[in-house]
Amino acid sequence: MWISRYVTENSFSKDSASVGVVRASGKDKVTVSATNEHLALPVALPYGIAYTPPQGTQSVVLPTEAGNVCIGVLGGASDDLKPGELMLYSTGGASIVLKNDGRVLINGKAVE
Repeated sequence: MWISRYVTENSFSKDSASVGVVRASGKDKVTVSATNEHLALPVALPYGIAYTPPQGTQSVVLPTEAGNVCIGVLGGASDDLKPGELMLYSTGGASIVLKNDGRVLINGKAVE
């Protein structure tokens, strides 16, 4: 009994993920208000997906060995994205952009 309790109590990190609200967002950093205020957090998603999260959206802050990270976006792929817009891209240069005004851009050209 004491062994299972010891293993359970010592198997989990004291730090845990928290949910908060994006208060500010930029090219590749966000400020999230969660249990604490997290300033200029890096954001992460799988490779090839980039967007800037709009203010007021919920985000997850996850502690790592290198510090906290915001799970949600991997910024920096495009300076042209506005909060709420989405871009899918490849290393070969192909891209699809969903604009806030309803336009879809494929490789920079609007598609109707």
